[in-house]
Amino acid sequence: MIFRYEYHGGVWVDLEQPTEEEMQSVSREFSISGRIEKELLSPTPTPLVASDAGAALLVLHFPSHGVENGETGNQEIDVIVGKGFIITVRYEVIAPLYHLKKQLETQKVVAPHVLITSDVLFEILFVHLYTSVRDHINHVVDHLGRIEQEMFDGRERTTVRPISSISREFLHMEAALANQEEPLGRFLGIVAERNFFNASFAERAEHIRAERTQVARLIETHRAVASELRETNIALLEASQNGIMKTLTIVNFIFLPLGLITWIFAMRTEGIPFIASPNGFWIVLAMMAGVAALLTIFFVKKRWLF
Repeated sequence: MIFRYEYHGGVWVDLEQPTEEEMQSVSREFSISGRIEKELLSPTPTPLVASDAGAALLVLHFPSHGVENGETGNQEIDVIVGKGFIITVRYEVIAPLYHLKKQLETQKVVAPHVLITSDVLFEILFVHLYTSVRDHINHVVDHLGRIEQEMFDGRERTTVRPISSISREFLHMEAALANQEEPLGRFLGIVAERNFFNASFAERAEHIRAERTQVARLIETHRAVASELRETNIALLEASQNGIMKTLTIVNFIFLPLGLITWIFAMRTEGIPFIASPNGFWIVLAMMAGVAALLTIFFVKKRWLF
């Protein structure tokens, strides 16, 4: 599928899951070398920067939230820039590019005389991509806030796995943004050196770098928060387990002398008191109840129980 948007002094071509014929047609139109065309025909597992005399290629992977399984994945976007054109290639539906296309189509109808130049469109493209990552972060942070509330409401046992999943999600996002830093900087340097855009591109390139850095720091901050919450959750869980063990130990300590009394009176030997008394059972039972009550009062005063 090919989408074309004509702007002031150039064109943006967006290819979604392009066929080999579509890719060859676009390559001929914009004189893209066979080396770059070959890279575009299939997904690339790692970030990549390549260039020839008339174009520069950047391959980046952006974190995305899976709709079906909720897991964080990576979506590849290939960007080719040359004099008067921007080409994006993707192998699946990418929400920020879809929204950008809708905005541009709406702008054409509402304000057809507004001029957009190549460097402006290039900046808008990356701003949309990083805004989408920021929205993904905010979604995860809201989920983390709900988990934190559950944790301090006494449900720390059920929040162990969700907190670990969120920490892993932030870790994947942090890795994706970290892998972008070097290739993105190198690509922007090549574009500036080849003068594909006008003189204002230097400022726009800095804005793009700043967007990536800001999002990366945001991920780093929230990952640290998730790690602290995980440690807090573990501490609460350990405290809860220690409290349970303490209660069980005290209850066992209370029943230990009662069991001793029972064993003593269960011995079949001469001279055991109350054995001939018709109220012997109730006397022994009252003794056991008294011992249990005294031990319970002692533990409560020591604040070892309750």
